[in-house]
Amino acid sequence: MHDLYMLQRCQSPLLSPLPLHLLLAAAMSLRLLLAAAFAAVLFPSLTTSSSAALGINYGQVADNLPPPQAALLLLRALNATRVKLYDANARILSAFAGTGTDFTVGVPDNMVPRLATDPSAAATWVRANILPHVPATSITAVTVGNEVLTGTDPTMLRSLLPAMESLHAALATCNLTSRVSVTTAHSLAVLSSSFPPSAAAFRREVLPYMSPLLGFLAKTGSPFLVNAYPYFAYKADPDQVDLSYVLFEAGGAATAGVVDPATGLRYGNMLHAQVDAVRAAISKANYGKGVEIMVSETGWPSRGDDDEAGATPENAARYNGNLMRMVAEGKGTPAAPGEPLVVYVFALFNEDQKPGPASERHYGLFKPDGTPAYDVGVKAPVITGWKGSGNGTSGGGGGTGLVVAQGPGGADGVGPGTGYYTVSAAAANKVKRRRRCVESLLVAAVIAMVSGLC
Repeated sequence: MHDLYMLQRCQSPLLSPLPLHLLLAAAMSLRLLLAAAFAAVLFPSLTTSSSAALGINYGQVADNLPPPQAALLLLRALNATRVKLYDANARILSAFAGTGTDFTVGVPDNMVPRLATDPSAAATWVRANILPHVPATSITAVTVGNEVLTGTDPTMLRSLLPAMESLHAALATCNLTSRVSVTTAHSLAVLSSSFPPSAAAFRREVLPYMSPLLGFLAKTGSPFLVNAYPYFAYKADPDQVDLSYVLFEAGGAATAGVVDPATGLRYGNMLHAQVDAVRAAISKANYGKGVEIMVSETGWPSRGDDDEAGATPENAARYNGNLMRMVAEGKGTPAAPGEPLVVYVFALFNEDQKPGPASERHYGLFKPDGTPAYDVGVKAPVITGWKGSGNGTSGGGGGTGLVVAQGPGGADGVGPGTGYYTVSAAAANKVKRRRRCVESLLVAAVIAMVSGLC
């Protein structure tokens, strides 16, 4: 009865003409079963578990991205089981229903002050952006803002934690806190220093906001997210920072590793040193236990301006390729070797409308047409037949469907494939017939289940 009461608090007025518990049971079960069955028909390998918990940031600051169905296939090629959005794009979330992909969705910065001051705003946001998709689509976390604590807006700084608490309360009302955590992503600039890792601490001006935020994360079991980019350290001082150390490769400083003199721990790459610096800072703030650290962004650009050292396809391939292999092996950091590090690579696509230096528009593993930006050792499907403009997630923008050649391609991994998977006009009727058959069977099953509840 408690669960039904919680669901009633989140119900739409449109459901009132019929008994609420029957409608909710039927609607939620039907959506989940349909999505899972349809995904199993179309994307069987995505519904199986994988030991590699690779995450990918799926940004959309572009006017030429393919539709979410194409992104799904590219993520499948990468064996990525986690996706992070910077919003809660409904078309993307719907397209991934039943695939088993775990989503982190985002509340934009401009909503943070309102969530902090208006409790109804959080409830409205949850009803509009979470409830229509769960449980068919797995949403495991919501990020509130991005790198807020390194900003200078006092209203944003004061609003961050109250906004997170308000959103958590709204999720609790809907009985969702066991599956959806609330957190926020931080820049490494929240640290006053990062090396040696054991000496790291949060900046003095950040601590008044960070300490209670860490208490919230520890209390709710939510992860601490950090955006960590060894590329920035190399770009700032390429003559002093060893390239092999930032690219996870032997040679130079990485041969013997960089040793933390206080702990004796040896670091073979900069990313691990950065994560353990965050770990040390959290420990000094007295929240060292119960807070998991995840890398919410990291990556390397394949192109940059003339003054952006190291931004090349070769370095990007080495960084992201080595990173993905490390994640697949389930490795932890020297300070926490038994805890596999969760990493979200930035980003899935090059995004042509991002402001700033050229590198900002070239972090993608793939170009907007679905071809790899460089070779990271995966056999990517070849997507053809997509037409139109827009970011690929709006309701408009046309296109005639997707034709995806799968299997090994040419020497560069993007040549003609050996087989075809189609979501195209040619196969539309066959897919529709199969879906209608699945729907009929599942509707009958749900009706039988609901009848048993009466």
